[in-house]
Amino acid sequence: MKTKLPFLTILILLVLTANYVSAQYEFAFDRFQFHPELNYDAQITSPADYLGYELGEEYTFHHQVMDYFKQLDEESDKLSFHKYATTYEGRDLYYAVISSEENQGNIESIREANLELANNPESSEMEDNPVVVWLSYNVHGNEPSSSEAAMQTAYRLVAANDSETQNWLDNAVVIIDPMINPDGRDRYVYWYKSSRANILNTNADDLEHDEIWPGGRTNHYWFDLNRDWVWLVHPESQGRIEVYQQWMPQVHMDFHEQGFNNNYFAMPGTTPRNLELPAEYEEWADTFGRGLIEEFDKAGVNYATRESFDFYYPGYGSSYPSVMGGIGMLAEQGGHSRGGRAVETEDGYVLTLRQRIFDHYTNGVSIVKTSVENKAGLLNYFKQSLSQSAQKGDTRAYILPNNENDYTYQVINMLMKHGVEVEQATEDFSQRNAFSYWDGSSSNRDFGAGDFIIKTDQPRHLFINTLFRKQMNIEDSVMYDMSTWSVPMAYNLDAAWTTRDVSVDTEPVTEDLMYASELKDAGAQYAYVIDWDQRHAPKALAKLWDMEYKVRSARRAFTSQGKTYSEGSLIVLVGRNYEKKNQMEGDMQKIAESAKVVVEGFDTGRMDEGMDLASSDSQPIEKPNVALMIDSPFSSYTAGQLWFLFDQWTEFGINRIRSGSFSTGDLDEYDVILMPGAWRGVQGVWSENDIEALKDWVRQGGILIGAEASGAWLTKNESGFTDVELFEEDEADTTDIDPKAYTKYADREDVFGLERIPGSAFKGIIDNTNPLAFGLPERMYSLKFNDDGLVPSTSYQTVGYYVKDSDEVLASGYASQENKEKAAGMAFAGVESMGSGKVVFLLDNTQYRMFWVGPSRMVQNAVMLLPGM
Repeated sequence: MKTKLPFLTILILLVLTANYVSAQYEFAFDRFQFHPELNYDAQITSPADYLGYELGEEYTFHHQVMDYFKQLDEESDKLSFHKYATTYEGRDLYYAVISSEENQGNIESIREANLELANNPESSEMEDNPVVVWLSYNVHGNEPSSSEAAMQTAYRLVAANDSETQNWLDNAVVIIDPMINPDGRDRYVYWYKSSRANILNTNADDLEHDEIWPGGRTNHYWFDLNRDWVWLVHPESQGRIEVYQQWMPQVHMDFHEQGFNNNYFAMPGTTPRNLELPAEYEEWADTFGRGLIEEFDKAGVNYATRESFDFYYPGYGSSYPSVMGGIGMLAEQGGHSRGGRAVETEDGYVLTLRQRIFDHYTNGVSIVKTSVENKAGLLNYFKQSLSQSAQKGDTRAYILPNNENDYTYQVINMLMKHGVEVEQATEDFSQRNAFSYWDGSSSNRDFGAGDFIIKTDQPRHLFINTLFRKQMNIEDSVMYDMSTWSVPMAYNLDAAWTTRDVSVDTEPVTEDLMYASELKDAGAQYAYVIDWDQRHAPKALAKLWDMEYKVRSARRAFTSQGKTYSEGSLIVLVGRNYEKKNQMEGDMQKIAESAKVVVEGFDTGRMDEGMDLASSDSQPIEKPNVALMIDSPFSSYTAGQLWFLFDQWTEFGINRIRSGSFSTGDLDEYDVILMPGAWRGVQGVWSENDIEALKDWVRQGGILIGAEASGAWLTKNESGFTDVELFEEDEADTTDIDPKAYTKYADREDVFGLERIPGSAFKGIIDNTNPLAFGLPERMYSLKFNDDGLVPSTSYQTVGYYVKDSDEVLASGYASQENKEKAAGMAFAGVESMGSGKVVFLLDNTQYRMFWVGPSRMVQNAVMLLPGM
């Protein structure tokens, strides 16, 4: 029985608690100070003096942080501040270069010497080189303490007058990127300032600690920039990597935050590891971790090491530097978006923003100190890791056929931005031991003049092999991110690797490759055609609609003068657009140039084979009005990827509609509704009445697309929306007890981790005669994160299914035998007709992080072609 406390007693307890919390908050500013015992140059402004408040009292906006660094640039000859990019929202990104005044006077020579070491490790001298240390802050906008720490770290380095700091600057060049994701950070800071109370509230459930969707973690398009270091989808990454490749640091630390109940994570991390790296990497990670915990032990800061965070996926800020020959590392401070100014942890401790800043500041200073103390060893590690002596495996080269219609040019351009040397064959050649990514078989394969060759006998071999291996060595299946990212699979390229030298004359590729952009046979009297196989054909369609052309899409292939045009090809009949006849040639030229496509004119509609241009199989397609559902429970990541695919790559505008608006909105306004993946399923978004209204909308001609978990929800098993069945194993006898029920607590993560599919490539067979798959090859690698699969049936159109042999279904990554057997023969893409409309199932992500984009044409087809088919 609970005893009720008198009101006065409760009031007294509340007052005492509030006083205690306030005292803890104030005490943090006394406890966590930034080396006040040092003598600082009075001519250099501290962060507190510049901002007008002590670090930890407020969150600082992007422009204030940048302006403070500009102030340091004006006041100190030890720091220079440089712009490297501009975000989608117009915020400029900068990096600071910090070193001694003497080094700054010779900084370009130092940079060139360091770059020479990176590009010619076998022959370069290194004894006199300063060690290059790069510190990255705030890649996740709602992990905000790090940018605050960046200001204090920079101040310490340029203003402290002690001999130790001077020694660091004599022997190191420190690069600080104070805010990688300013759009996300300002989104968080604006939200926080609008939500904070006057009275300090440390309850994690309070509004001040409960960030709204989509949160500040991501950039403008809701992408996690910490997964984009390799793929360079966004301007933040593109600009940063351009500078990174100019400097090629030996040491890199990426500052993050994690849940507020966690203590500070210090290096080293856990398995799986990238086994392409030299074995000494682990020793160096431990050396830096021990340097930090020595400081934390003195300060009484709690920490943990080795228990979490692997660096397997190469696109992190903590792993990319390692495949570039350096020591890439991660720091995770407790706090994150729920940290606020102060938050009470599960053990009653008041974690303050001041402490979070102090901890990251301490780590940043420790990184510089440890780097200088180990300068010779780090430079030697860097030199050796980039030399051929560190290369593992027997792959001599990777070969990419020259195909203007797929993602090959995009891949080559991306590789060159990372310093990879790419060659192009000047003649046809045959290659022995050419291995297939599809099945790993070896053959004698013919290649053509113009095909691309990426040899591993070059300094970027760690990077190249990590990206192009068909299968990376995996120590265990429990990983933080995905288990494969093999470039040929991600972009669905018909590539090969070889264990023999490639003997053919080549020339280096030195400039970005450009997709063909041309108007052929201008002034056509009958029609203009854009082959749907082209990489940017969907963008051309969007531009045709913007110019208000009547457009048709071919449901069948056709051939003219020896050339075959694929299903889906766009046809603009002159006779159907006669009012535009005089401007048509100019418009087609503009579309060719702006969309990067080849537009071909025809003086006749009679084709040599297949359908004629005005056949009934040439379907008129009108511009659809598209709704993309957003907000909880939908994943902001998947929603952002779909938004980016249409808004940036396709330049086709769509409507982003909050999930709560559909019950009150008019469905008839939209031709297509696109449901992205959801974190916790889609239950609860639609009431029973909403579901019936949605079914009626589909029957009347609407196109409903369910991606990932939303596609699973549309099945008979989950919502009953369609008759399409989700594969389920037969229910076991209830008298049988699963042996896994007796798994020890300590073993549960490993045992149940085996049941996950951690982002693995499965072999898919595609029906590219179906409009959903127009423009795709017959084979494709589908990226799978779960064990969902549709049971193929004659009641709907199976457009993509996993190969039927469970021993062959996994192309790369990890999946248990049980999950391979579940997937084999099941469908991952399909279309069910419902009245005049269609329900589209896309169970696997078709544009994951905008690098696993081989399947992305399916969602473009679903949105742009299916409404007219």
